Amino acid sequence: MNGGLLVAGTTSDAGKSVVTAGICRWLVRQGVKVAPFKAQNMSLNSFVTREGAEIGRAQAMQAQACRVEPTALMNPVLLKPGGEQSSQVVLLGRPVGEMSARGYHGGRQQRLLGTVLDCLAELRGTYDAVICEGAGSPAEINLRRTDIVNMGVARGARLPVLVVGDIDRGGVFASFFGTVALLAPEDQELVAGFLVNKFRGDVSLLEPGLDMLQDLTGRRTYGVLPFRHGLGIDEEDGLRVSLRGAVRESAVTPPAGEDVLRVAVCAVPLMSNFTDVDALAAEPGVVVRFVDRPEELADADLVVVPGTRGTVRALAWLRERGLADALARRAAQGRPVLGICGGFQILGEHIEDEVESRAGAVAGLGVLPVRVRFAREKTLARPAGEALGERVEGYEIHHGVAEVLGGEAFLDGCRVGSVWGTHWHGSLESDGFRRAFLREVAAAAGRRFVPAPATSFAALREEQLDRLGDLIEQHADTDALWRLIESGAPQGLPFIPPGAPA
Repeated sequence: MNGGLLVAGTTSDAGKSVVTAGICRWLVRQGVKVAPFKAQNMSLNSFVTREGAEIGRAQAMQAQACRVEPTALMNPVLLKPGGEQSSQVVLLGRPVGEMSARGYHGGRQQRLLGTVLDCLAELRGTYDAVICEGAGSPAEINLRRTDIVNMGVARGARLPVLVVGDIDRGGVFASFFGTVALLAPEDQELVAGFLVNKFRGDVSLLEPGLDMLQDLTGRRTYGVLPFRHGLGIDEEDGLRVSLRGAVRESAVTPPAGEDVLRVAVCAVPLMSNFTDVDALAAEPGVVVRFVDRPEELADADLVVVPGTRGTVRALAWLRERGLADALARRAAQGRPVLGICGGFQILGEHIEDEVESRAGAVAGLGVLPVRVRFAREKTLARPAGEALGERVEGYEIHHGVAEVLGGEAFLDGCRVGSVWGTHWHGSLESDGFRRAFLREVAAAAGRRFVPAPATSFAALREEQLDRLGDLIEQHADTDALWRLIESGAPQGLPFIPPGAPA
């Protein structure tokens, strides 16, 4: 078998990442050696592979669904936004510079198509099947000429395309039809059919519409996936829910102790790797909120200042909103604060940045004895060590180099009283360390909170991926999906006018 499939979507956040992971987990349970692929990913949530390459976290999770180690081949191009107009371009796991959107789409992107197709070909030479994820919509006709992630990849590798639509948003039939009708004939012949996502209710009520859609387009629907809570994998472009009063999806198991712990995460601009707090939300009795006002810190037992692609910008934002003063007061009162990566840098005394913001010397919040200098070379690492008497693993993605001038050692950073800082992302996924850290937080906060003794974050992730595989197995036509992956798009699919504009 040397199969492949591109999972496209009618919109961003239609469910492409989830469906791709579900198909990967379904295939691997059938004994298929499968890998994920996304040619170009725009995300502030990234991961470091064993070989020290930076890729999107969604592809790392999809690799876990495949039960394989993630590699740079699975996400050859990663764009990390640094503002409204520019992004850092990461090519094969290494940053190659900042580029404006106009500059990237004006020529650089199209020149990367060969690299993208070479990576895909190498994966297809190693695995039985490669399940590719598109980006946004394939019908973004203003970008088709330079496309390297949707129909550009499908046409270059002759991949069949499955279009996913989120029916919970409404208008899914028009979106399916319009997506196909805005593609060129050569692209349309690769679009095999549709997959409805997030359906609520009686499927029989939907079937007349699916029949009419097939009559109109000549393309079948490969499944109707029901709406399920808590099935999202690590997001790419933004939070799953609105920041205002947002609560990270938490375990429903009752707390092991008498109290809950309330965690407030400062929703800083260009927030990166906010998935760090997923491990906290997985603990029974831990409630995680994203906040943007100082009064929202008042009842928090722990405040997290997360990573960001704009440390100096985030620091200014904290000051403008009064959150900086609230954080300083918490530190002075001995109330728990955790800074991760950019958040760690913000908590320090001094920042020298001629790389990211080019702001030069900037005073930090001064609650940790740390001075930070931004280096042009990005640190990409998978460290392991010990803290609070427990084994810890993590990953590092940062330009800032920290000089720790005091306090107690804490991972690569330091601790002063109840304020902790580290560059290590993912450290809270180490179960023993997370429980030890939460016990310290609870003691400092005066809460009778007890971490559940058996919570395994890795096991919860595996359960989540198995649920995605179950969703595909139970609600998609897997025989037809198998034929599509193995044999490609059906021959003779009709052209739907008007097609792409000239």
